[in-house]
Formats: sequence, structure tokens, C-alpha cells
Amino acid sequence: MCSNLVRCLGDGNTSLQKLATSIVFFFCLSDVSCNSVEQKIYVELNNTVPCVRLLNATHQIGCQSSISGDTGVIHVLESEADLEWPLSKGPNPPYMVLLESSLFTRSIMMKMKNESNRVAGVAVVVPNTSPPEFSPHTTCPNENTGVYSDNYGPNLAHCNTTVWNPRGNGLSYEEFDFPVFSLKEDNETEFIKQCYLDHNRAVNGSAPQYPLCAMQLFSHMHAVTNTPTCMRRNDINFSINPEMVCDPLGDYNVWGSIRPYNDTVFGHKENESVVIAAARLDSRAFFWEVSTGAEGSVSGFVTLLAAAQALREVTHAAPPTRNILFAFFQGETFDYIGSSRMVYDMENGKFVIDLDNIHSVLEIGQVKNLVNNLQSSTAGLGFLLVEPNVSQPLPPSSLQRFLRAQPIPGIVLADHESAFNNRYYESFYDNAANLNLTYPSDLSPEEQLEFVTDTAKSLTDVATVVARALYKQAGGDESLVNTIKADPKIVTQMLYGFLVSSNNSWFQAVMAPELKNILKPSPPEYYVGVAMSSTPTRLVQYLLANLTGAATNLTQSQCMYSYLWVQGIVPPNSTERDSFCVRASVRLTKAVSPAFELGEYASKDYSTWTESRWKFIKARIFLVASRDLEMLTLGVGVAVLFTSLLVTYFISTKADVLFSSTREPASAAY
Repeated sequence: MCSNLVRCLGDGNTSLQKLATSIVFFFCLSDVSCNSVEQKIYVELNNTVPCVRLLNATHQIGCQSSISGDTGVIHVLESEADLEWPLSKGPNPPYMVLLESSLFTRSIMMKMKNESNRVAGVAVVVPNTSPPEFSPHTTCPNENTGVYSDNYGPNLAHCNTTVWNPRGNGLSYEEFDFPVFSLKEDNETEFIKQCYLDHNRAVNGSAPQYPLCAMQLFSHMHAVTNTPTCMRRNDINFSINPEMVCDPLGDYNVWGSIRPYNDTVFGHKENESVVIAAARLDSRAFFWEVSTGAEGSVSGFVTLLAAAQALREVTHAAPPTRNILFAFFQGETFDYIGSSRMVYDMENGKFVIDLDNIHSVLEIGQVKNLVNNLQSSTAGLGFLLVEPNVSQPLPPSSLQRFLRAQPIPGIVLADHESAFNNRYYESFYDNAANLNLTYPSDLSPEEQLEFVTDTAKSLTDVATVVARALYKQAGGDESLVNTIKADPKIVTQMLYGFLVSSNNSWFQAVMAPELKNILKPSPPEYYVGVAMSSTPTRLVQYLLANLTGAATNLTQSQCMYSYLWVQGIVPPNSTERDSFCVRASVRLTKAVSPAFELGEYASKDYSTWTESRWKFIKARIFLVASRDLEMLTLGVGVAVLFTSLLVTYFISTKADVLFSSTREPASAAY
């Protein structure tokens, strides 16, 4: 384009051409360099995760920035006593506080919250090693939404008898008016710290000199106040494309049964008795989508999957008199979204069975009715099941939502008699290391997938007990109980896939071709979110189908309805996968709170949690000049602008003189 413009001017005066060429060259050069100006000013931070805003019927929690982002001078917090600088003493507020995870405590965060006019935001450096303990959840998870209330068991409600999560500091349920981001302990974090040391560190208590190193965080949330307010705003349609400001939390529950049900026929089944085996799929953390939930959820649903696989052969050879339904609930962290939805569907004739068909419930995640069966099922195994020696409430569990609707015999299996043993309940530290899932350093990823860890051996024993207890509870043949055994190889493969890397050969083989892209070299995230059919949901769906179903000879075009087409393995000396069709009675049903179907956004009976929408999430650092220099730069810029306008005006008014050409008079012709 630039060369064409110069060429067009080439027929004019030589001086004008030179002037025009210089001007065009300047603008062309500017066009090339403008794209890199922002890159020269800002350093973008890529490995960041924000805290986002969540809302329920009464209030909002989480964090957000202003609409244009929040900017502050970086201050690296070295101890709680060091808070004096950003909160009162520092001369350059507001400050962007960078702190190590050991200082990410309720005491420090609440002090900064109370002085939010001097704090622009917080960046938490998450180390590669875990602290002794950390739980940002409350001390009483899912309070007021289980079976206990002021009307039923008031002495057991509100954790009056047992504080289940004594380590909980409640940070996940606080509201912060500034953005809070997490940073990985990597080169980016070291660069930020070095920038602070070079420009911001006070020497002998004196104020640092400009320029100062600053950080800008963008995480503006659209929703405010509470769920009724944001859902009402969603319903206001003033444009062709109305802007949604929040979405209900939800996903799908996964369920399957040893004897299939017609999933188009709902309601009560005559002469049908069902034992439900349940586990939850989700977890959460303070920061958005970094919840690994190893002990909190993965250990439970992996055990149930292994138990389901252990029951496949014996239930085909000698079917028990009662059916067994395996249920994996989503959204349980947020007031039992998945289980309350299944109970609601059962009560309203929208599920394949109803509450009257339920014989009992066994949940992996502690009680009375089934203890005898379980204790007699531990024969030959390396542990003993213990019944609590005092009367105490049920721990937070999906069973509570069933009991809230109807008295049903049930038990919850857990590794704690009272308070949780989990030191990292609902935090980003509840990872593979928390389950002691370790591998020899010389193993390849494929060898790690096959390596049977001590954790896998322990969970295999638990899965065996669960499978035997379920078979006995369902009225199975007593003489076959001790033949039921879970497979440690399958357990270790599931632990590797769910906690180390989902993109492994076994997960690839059991997934559908169109879902292969959800497999990543990292573990899945277990936050329920708002995107239906999350990675954990799909993985559990296909694993349950493969572990309880049967391979068929159907082609891919015939593989429909109650069938799933999976990729299969790559045979030796081949590059093509040996795909096949699996027949299994595995289904997905909605795990969205009934409150949103009923339009009761302020419901006290069902979960009302929503997640705010946002435009973009971004973090960057840069050097900021002093206020005086900024004003001087502005003044010089304004002066240059007016000078250029005057020069332009002068050249325009004198153009006929400046750009006139002197020509010889034409020769007269006679």
C-alpha cells in the first residue's frame, strides 16, 4: 500500500514527492512498530488462575476487578508484620500484594479486605510442595442443606456435635472487592520478584524511586448481589442478543445398573427393589478450575468404579434378587446439586425408579444399618471396618438428601470417625501427593500407568469390601461373596488417569473418537462449573460402560441408543485402532438444581449457586513512571499536538506558495 501511494505522487513536483515519500515512510514505519509497542510496555503473565464470583440466594462470594482492571505497585509480602507497608506506611498506594502460599491465611486476607482502598489485588504463589494443612472451605460444609435442621435433629444441625472440617478457614466463602490470582512457582514468578527487587524494595525504610514495578489484573465479573438478581437480569431482553450475566452451576449425573432399565419409562416399578451405590464426582478450590479433589472425590468414585467392575461377572452368573444402581453425583460441593436433582426427579416421576423402590443406600465418601454386612465382607483383607462408638450425625454426604425426602436405610463409608482426616479439604493441595500416589523415578509414563502403587492396593481392598457388601445387600448368593475381588491394575490405571495424566493409552482406548480431545497430559479439573458434560463426567460415563458392559459385533453406524462406540487399543504392528461397540446400561441425567427449573431462585430447599460471567481474564506487569513525569509527558504531548496543528494550518494556507512550480512560458505559435 505504501509503495502505491508513493507511486501515485510520482508525477508531481520533485520536492513534493520527496516530502510525501518521507511522510509515507514515517507512517509505514510507525504501522510496523505500533504492533510491538504494547509488547515493549507490558509483560503478559500466562500461568495465572483467578478467583471468580459465585452467587446464591442471599449473597455473593469470590473476587473481581474493576471493569478496566486493577493496577497496583507490586509489594512482596515476607511476613504478616510486613503488611504495615501496603496497608498504611507505603507512599505509593494502591499495592498489588504478592505472597507465598504460607501467608495465604484468613488473618492476612481479612486485614487486606478491610483496607481494600490501599490494596489493588493479591497474587498467591502456589509452590510445588504442599504446606502442613490448608482448607479454604468452611468448618461445616453444606450447612443447612442436608437432613439436619432446626426442625429435624436441631442438636445435630450446624455442626453442633461434630465439626467436620476444623481446618477450614472459610476463605472460599468470603467476598473480596479486589482480584485475587494464583501464580505457579516458575520463571514468571521469579521475573516478578526480580522486578520488585530492582525497582520497589525499600532500602532502610526509605521510599523507592521511580520507575516502579506494577501489576495489572483483569477479572471483572458481570453478576452482582445474589442469584435472584442476576437471573432476573438474564430474563431482561432489550436486544436481539441479550447479554447473560450468570449461569447455574451444574453438569450431568452418571448412573448405571446391573439390570438395565427402559430409560423412557419413568416412575414407580412394581416388585422392584434397588440398592443404590453412590459417590460424588466434583470438588472445588479457592481458585477457579484448579480443584484436583484427590482424597475428597477421586478416591471415592474410583473405588466405586472398581467395585462395579468386580461385580460384573458374579451378577451375570448369579444375579441378586435386588438390582444395584451405581450413581455418580455432580455438584455435591455446592449444596448437593446432583443428589437433590435425582431425588427431585424420583419424587416427580422423572426417573426410572422412585424413592419407594430404594431398598438402601451405600455411599463411599460412614452409618449403622449395613455395618454387619460390611464387617463380614472383610474376610481375608488387610483392614477392619469400625462403627462409631458414639451417636453422631452423618457427615456431609449425598445420602442426606435422600433422608431429607424419605427415611431410607443407608451408610456412608469414610476414613474418619469424626472430623475429616483430609488436611486439604476442597483446596488445590488435595492432589496426587495427598494420596501418596508416587512412582519410581525411572519409569516412563506408560510404565507408571501399569505400576500398582500402595494407594491402589489399599483402594482395591476397599472396593472389594464394597462390592461384596453390595452383592450381599442385594440378596446375592452368600457362597459366592468371597470370590468377588476388585482388580488392582484397573484401580492403579484409574488413579493415574484421574490424578496424573488423562491422556494415556487406557483412557484413549475406552473413550469415543469424538471425545479424544478432552484427554490432556494433566489431570482433569473437578470443579462442577457451568459447561455441561465436563471431562470427569464423560470419563466416568465411558469407564463405567466399559467396566460393566459387554463388547458387541455391531458396526459404528449400528452402535446407538444403549450402546457406546469406543476407540479401542492399537494392536501390535498396526497404526489403526481396533474400535468396537459396547453395550451398557449407563446413562446421563441432569445435575442442575431443581430451583432453576421451578424458577425459585431464592429457594431454601435446593441449591441456588450460580457463576458470574466475565469478558476476559488477564494479568500483566509493567514499569510505571512517577505522577510528575506522567504529567510532564502529557504536557509535552499536548504541546506537540498543538504545534503540529499550527504547522499543518500554516502549510495549508501557504500551500500555493510552498508547492507552486515555476514553468517556462509556452512558445507562441504563428
